[in-house]
Amino acid sequence: MGNEILKAPIGGTGAANQDVFSATLQELAATDRNIVVVTSDSRGSGKLVPFGKKYPAQIVEVGIAEQNLVGMAAGLASAGKKVFAVSPACFLTARALEQIKNDVAYSNNPVKLIGISAGVSYGALGSTHHSLHDFAVLRAIHNMTIVVPADSFETTQAVQQVAASEQPYYLRFGKKPMPLLDETGETTFQIGKGRVIRRGSDVAIIANGETVFPALQAARKLATENGIEATVVSMHTIKPLDEKLLSELALECKAILTVEEHSVNGGLGEACASWLLKNRYHKPFDILGIPDEYTVTGSQVEILNHYGISESGIASRVKTLLNTLT
Repeated sequence: MGNEILKAPIGGTGAANQDVFSATLQELAATDRNIVVVTSDSRGSGKLVPFGKKYPAQIVEVGIAEQNLVGMAAGLASAGKKVFAVSPACFLTARALEQIKNDVAYSNNPVKLIGISAGVSYGALGSTHHSLHDFAVLRAIHNMTIVVPADSFETTQAVQQVAASEQPYYLRFGKKPMPLLDETGETTFQIGKGRVIRRGSDVAIIANGETVFPALQAARKLATENGIEATVVSMHTIKPLDEKLLSELALECKAILTVEEHSVNGGLGEACASWLLKNRYHKPFDILGIPDEYTVTGSQVEILNHYGISESGIASRVKTLLNTLT
């Protein structure tokens, strides 16, 4: 499936990143019996039913017990297994935070933590099922790399690269089918290096995960309707940040907007703002994410539209930001 995805047409319907994750993991497990999946009653939502049928000896179901999930994953990793611990992002990074910190990160056990149905993917299930805090809490934990792929290409590459690594990771996936994103012909993916999706000199839109596509749509809309040329970056790795790319964007563009399916507190936007200010880059800057309030209820699309994380909402925010220059 991985090769089929890589050859899919740019802008096509694409597959949900969770489906691509499962397919890629099945390919890896076919030749590597050390790959083990641990789930917390989430093999269905994690698209891992086919994995369980093909490799029943390589999957462990712990039930709704996220702390046990992470503890067992750390133990298996310490014994040489390549462990993917899969659970809804909202529960994985809240209930099991102590185990993530102590058993995985601080003990340097190379567990791959997979947060599924992230952001507001669960929609109408409400705030208890949203993960709008995970970037913030995990950024504060040493020895934790945070990766948020935007499309099938990035997901395939990220899963393959973390499987080959001996370090802890947190990978975050949503549920929505994502088109392949590329206008520059860039075909490389490296954890820790942002991926430039589109180039322009008026404004840089830095996004990650499922917000990269509406950012790209907004950039096209701005070019067509307003003559504004935007660079769009998939900053798939929040920690460590691609500081070299951030520096280039600050020098080349007149303003910077970050977009994320996360609280405006502690996520991608604040990571970028902190680095830019500490390194004396003073450009008009804004963060578009979920504000610090009781989140509205609705489907994922309805919630994102409400907060302006949409083609028209991002375009409007860019125009407001650029107006500060006049």
